[in-house]
Amino acid sequence: MTPQRNIGAGAEAELPEYAGHYRLESRLGSGGMGVVHLARSTSGLKLAVKVVHAEFARDPEFRGRFRQEVAAARRVSGAFTAPVVDADPEAGRPWMATLFIPGPTLAEEVKRNGPMAPAQLRRLMAGLAEALRDIHRVGVVHRDLKPSNVLLAGDGPKVIDFGISRPKDSELRTETGKLIGTPPFMAPEQFRRPREVGPAADIFTLGSVLVHASTGRGPFDSDSPYVVAYQVVHDEPDLSGVPEDLAPLVLRCLAKEPEDRPTPDELMRELRSVAASYDTQLFIPPQRTGAAEAPAPAPAPAEPGTGEAESGGGDAESRGGQPVRRAGRRPGRRLGRRLALAAGVCGLVVGGTLASVEAFGGGTPQRDEGARTASAAFSGWQARPVPGGGGAPHCAAAPGRLVCAGPRLVFALDPADGKVLWRRPVAVAPASGAPLMSGGLVLPPAGGDGVLRALDPRSGQVRWQRDVSAYEAMRCAGDMLLLTGADGVVTGVDGRSGGTRWRRRVPGLGEPYFTAFAGDPLAYATSPSGDGKGTRVTAVDPRTGAVRWQARLEGTLRPFGSAGGSLFLQSVDGVYGDTRAVVRYSPGAGAVRRVALGVPLQQAHATVRGEVVHLMSAGGSLTAVDMAAGRQLWSLETSVSRGSAPVADARYVYVLSADGRLLAVDAGRGVLVGQTVARLGAGADRVAASVPQPVPAAGHVYAGAPDGSVFAVDARDPSAW
Repeated sequence: MTPQRNIGAGAEAELPEYAGHYRLESRLGSGGMGVVHLARSTSGLKLAVKVVHAEFARDPEFRGRFRQEVAAARRVSGAFTAPVVDADPEAGRPWMATLFIPGPTLAEEVKRNGPMAPAQLRRLMAGLAEALRDIHRVGVVHRDLKPSNVLLAGDGPKVIDFGISRPKDSELRTETGKLIGTPPFMAPEQFRRPREVGPAADIFTLGSVLVHASTGRGPFDSDSPYVVAYQVVHDEPDLSGVPEDLAPLVLRCLAKEPEDRPTPDELMRELRSVAASYDTQLFIPPQRTGAAEAPAPAPAPAEPGTGEAESGGGDAESRGGQPVRRAGRRPGRRLGRRLALAAGVCGLVVGGTLASVEAFGGGTPQRDEGARTASAAFSGWQARPVPGGGGAPHCAAAPGRLVCAGPRLVFALDPADGKVLWRRPVAVAPASGAPLMSGGLVLPPAGGDGVLRALDPRSGQVRWQRDVSAYEAMRCAGDMLLLTGADGVVTGVDGRSGGTRWRRRVPGLGEPYFTAFAGDPLAYATSPSGDGKGTRVTAVDPRTGAVRWQARLEGTLRPFGSAGGSLFLQSVDGVYGDTRAVVRYSPGAGAVRRVALGVPLQQAHATVRGEVVHLMSAGGSLTAVDMAAGRQLWSLETSVSRGSAPVADARYVYVLSADGRLLAVDAGRGVLVGQTVARLGAGADRVAASVPQPVPAAGHVYAGAPDGSVFAVDARDPSAW
């Protein structure tokens, strides 16, 4: 078989020909975590094999999520799901093989043939109720039941994709991967009380799925996921088009409070009273196919900036979308004003960056034509360097510049007024993070041609370029780049010239993936043990590749920062990725300090300033831990699910929300002191892969928003934002 290339977002190397001993014959589709292939076993049995994307296979968080998905899928394998045949979550490219089920998804069926007939709807509802009964019996909550996760097989519906499911008795029930659900098919408690999501949430989404199957739309309908989220929590569902005999039962499923919804057994009993028998007509079973996407355009030379900049305290515009008015539904016309207050239900974007933040000019006054001194009368600005928006830019501070990466564009702004100084198109999918700074040059994400181009921060002109397509990972460590090959050989590249300084295997490391932090002369690689009881940490000098020290520490650990000669790490659950403690390791003394958290934090991003660690969880908890005192300082429920990684200055902790709001929290008291307006933009129906980290520098805070803008506010008085 000729290997297929991933042509979607997040480009990767050629897809494998085998997963384990299963030959991959064709591609069925691609999702957020991986690609699903049609495959055959040695005996000829057809299988659906999910292979994790190469870029995620290197991420311990995604590996933890995939292990969880495999475990959940194995627990629920039965008549109403796709049985797991084999899996290897520890492989270089983790994979899972399930029995191939011919037939379309419910989403494909409705799109192709329109709403289902009443008899088919009753059969669908009964089948899904039976499936949820079996899923809940083994202690699993699916949490992402939606039309694309329901296969219509000849013998009834099958529920698939347990990527964000969790045991219903876990301490935290928010999702542990890079997504938290799909807004039109989520229950109110998934927005309001993410830690209290139980089996009843699946019943609510079952009701939403039935409305979609009946009408081709959801019970809450808008182009914006943020508006849908508000409607799910506050508005009545629109059931126009649902058959009259099923509407009361669907309405019960869509009750706002979990205790008011029926159980799967109650659903099946009531369905028997609706009809004595169900239509036995088979669902249409055509096979699914994937569609190709157009390749990204080639890079173009840098051009002078001509983008718009708006002065003042920020643009109050928030294009959250207008809710669609339908019969029997309360209008939500005032949502534009209320989104900033109700945005606790709007945290839908995943991830966040751990980029280092440096002051413009590195803390030393520099004479630069484009640099300007911030005045005491600074009132903020908003710039729109990308015509038409298209996604939130990720920014970093450079001398006299704010350098940002957006979808297929790198650009520099004047930090004083937001004027576009230069911009350069690049052939790359939407940016996965802020540009790196190495050797005084800007390193945007590698282009679609696999070429890394180092840019002059003053002009945007290319100073050197290098083909990095053959490498598995790249890490910036000060003025060096560390490129890891598939064979485990590491290449040290000079960030100033792009030339190779050294090339070698690092002793004791098979295929190292490094982490580095601003101001730290070392780079770090971690190797968790198979049983999750310990982690080997290796510190490497990026200038030579020499190992400076190694230590074996207790638990599954992830480094997130360094300060005062100590390395700071998160101690995480090896299965779900919850952070349970913060660890400080001081290599000089060989001393370890471990501070347990009061409540485990789901999918948390952490940063450190001095001896204080700040952690932002996917569920919205912002927590401060004083490592010197060995105790947790405070914890604040921000209601911003899936915010950015936090970043702190001397007075405040800053977090950016999915809808473009910048929050400031008092670093000493853990109290919210200010937030900006939402900046959703026309593309609010698209959910980005990550939320940019704010950039505090020179008394200002800078951030990129989903509407494609970059904005600046005065850090001295967040209450005035």
